[in-house]
Amino acid sequence: MSGKIKFGTDGWRAIIAGDFTFDNVRACAQGVADYLKTAGQGKGGIVIGYDTRFASEDFAAASAEVLAANGIKVFLSSKAVPTPVTSYTVTALKADGAIMITASHNPGNYNGFKYKVNSGSSAPSEVIAVIEKNANDVVARGGATGIEVKEAVRKKLLTFHDPFHAYAKHLGKLVDIEAIKKHPLKIVVDPMFGAGIGYFKNLLDGGQIEIHEINRVRNPLFPGTRPEPIGINLSKLARNVIRDDAAIGFATDGDADRIGVIDENGRYMNTQEVFSLLAMYFLDVRKERGALVKTLTSTDMLYKIGELYNVPVFETPVGFKYVAPVMMKENALLGGEESGGYGFRGHIPERDGMLAGLYLLDYVMKTGKSPSQLLADLFKKVGPHFYDRLDVHITDTVKQQMIAKLMQAKIDKIGQLKVVKLDTRDGFRYKLSDGSWLLIRFSGTEPLVRIYAESSSDEEVQKFIQYGQELVAG
Repeated sequence: MSGKIKFGTDGWRAIIAGDFTFDNVRACAQGVADYLKTAGQGKGGIVIGYDTRFASEDFAAASAEVLAANGIKVFLSSKAVPTPVTSYTVTALKADGAIMITASHNPGNYNGFKYKVNSGSSAPSEVIAVIEKNANDVVARGGATGIEVKEAVRKKLLTFHDPFHAYAKHLGKLVDIEAIKKHPLKIVVDPMFGAGIGYFKNLLDGGQIEIHEINRVRNPLFPGTRPEPIGINLSKLARNVIRDDAAIGFATDGDADRIGVIDENGRYMNTQEVFSLLAMYFLDVRKERGALVKTLTSTDMLYKIGELYNVPVFETPVGFKYVAPVMMKENALLGGEESGGYGFRGHIPERDGMLAGLYLLDYVMKTGKSPSQLLADLFKKVGPHFYDRLDVHITDTVKQQMIAKLMQAKIDKIGQLKVVKLDTRDGFRYKLSDGSWLLIRFSGTEPLVRIYAESSSDEEVQKFIQYGQELVAG
């Protein structure tokens, strides 16, 4: 079994009952315990949360039993909870870290194990490398053991915890939730059967705002979709926005750290547009200043916005474990990813789909403009930008062949445009002479190769995507 546990871009994810077994989850928990002991941590305890996937609460309990057996106090969520809520709870309780049982946006046959450090952010690569090695060492020597939950409670090593109220109070300090509540808006929310069920309704309850929530029951099969809030998965949300004459639609992924947005016309607003609108909200409406942090898959609109408002823009590889340290070092205003995850100054250095949604509602409320009007204003400032992404399933053997091929390829032009720079920090990104770009990147969480492109027209974007397909297929 050694070597079965491999942490990727954001935690370890695997197919349930394949590699994602109770024995391997216990090994990961013991890997965390061994790391904490070596690092001189653990006295502050560990928070454990879980999403709505199959048996997530049981995997969380198994992790708690192992930590308790190591004498480490556990704050175990009393119900399914979003990842950002678990992350915030670390800071609220001054704990040493957190385990989150979730596979985020992966299909329903997956589950996963994330580890957060005491800031609430994703653990850096060097910490994950230690936990991964520890976990596989545990598997090799026969596995980990724990004490039963009832015994851990009796020994005061385990406490059940409901984190919602502390989290909601904190968000109220970042954005005027009471003012948003008084605004007579209709919104449609799609938690995609995930851990975000009920969160927008509970946060905004008691005012004039009207919330219609779909896919609001736990269903680990994620019927008819997968819990990733991108356009292809949000047709039901778009239909409901139009039917209800709503001002905006929000979708959160399986663990609610990412958000997808549908405008008032039922159009999907891609993640690059949303990231840029959030930057405009802080810089133009709230008049705040600070650095912006983007991953290399994120839009170059951020650079133009940075120039307009004289704020620096930093770029990192994909993964919030790379974004968070730069956010903390630079006291950044906003950090984000192409995947729809955005983090904010004053909050945890981690993605939060609910807070992103509240900020967008505040943007609409304060400007009196619809989402499509806000986007039109953005394009007047930075010019039109179009973007798309294509995911292609591959095997590990094919992946290695593709990497070798791309390493050897000498690509000077794509179409009629000259390649002015090749960036291989995280995949193969070709920067073109007119400012467009094409990226071929291999997912760190799924057996996928992702092809991304951004340009000034949708026609050009689709040409670049097609070229990328031919490049990886040929």
